[in-house]
Amino acid sequence: MKPVEQYFFNQKEPYQSIMLYVRSVILNTLPDVVERYSYKIPFYNIGKKPMLYLNILKGKDYVDVAFVQGILLENEYPVLKDDNNRKQVRSIQLRSIEDLDHEHFQELLHAAAEGIRNSNKAWFI
Repeated sequence: MKPVEQYFFNQKEPYQSIMLYVRSVILNTLPDVVERYSYKIPFYNIGKKPMLYLNILKGKDYVDVAFVQGILLENEYPVLKDDNNRKQVRSIQLRSIEDLDHEHFQELLHAAAEGIRNSNKAWFI
């Protein structure tokens, strides 16, 4: 079993189901995305540049779907929040699968992928 898969299957419910659902949406929406395990969490890259990652923050009760260049997307996609005073990462906090607006999430994924493709580097701050 791949490390990313092991990570998902080691999560408690409802986090495991949420993460597996988000993963399937990402992989089906962006066929060129590369899934990798880095910093002990799943990352989704466009080429070699990280676009987003999934995490469960300590002491929080949600799955953090974090967009690396989220600060550039937050005006157009107000669902993105800066919950932890992060410099450029913005995220969607999911407490259940129903919290995810599938159609808008797919739009956000396409916008984030386009932004990463057109940038020189993912981490700019």
